[in-house]
Amino acid sequence: MTSVLAQLEQSGLATWISESGVLYGYPLILFLHTLGLSTVVGISAAIDLRLLGVGSAIPLASLEKLFGLLWAGFALTAATGTLLFVADATKHASNPAFFVKLMFVAGGVATVALLRRRVFRGGGRGPLLAAASLGCWLVAITAGRLMAYVSEYIS
Repeated sequence: MTSVLAQLEQSGLATWISESGVLYGYPLILFLHTLGLSTVVGISAAIDLRLLGVGSAIPLASLEKLFGLLWAGFALTAATGTLLFVADATKHASNPAFFVKLMFVAGGVATVALLRRRVFRGGGRGPLLAAASLGCWLVAITAGRLMAYVSEYIS
């Protein structure tokens, strides 16, 4: 497995990401990753908070229109996250915070999908799913930020 990760890091794509100039490569990919994640978490949080009773004057049905943008943000986040992983595969693969992040991103995505299916299409209310969604995104973001600091202690 380590050899596969090392090959990823030594690929032309990884070199371009890591060594290209200020406007291209790593800084641009990281910016787009942050933009995509902000879109996902922002829309998800708005829907979750509405389901938890905040802004109850806003019709729940009107928020369903935001799911397309949410999934576009997730696609951007997944694509750029893959590129960021390729640039430093062995470091990320040995970082426990990375796996915590992935696990809670998967949980966040699953709760968003369940919310749409059960709440928006089934007519039921989903405060438990909304709370789980907020929790997943909070842990995923925290773990993502901790990746840089945890990696300093793993060598």
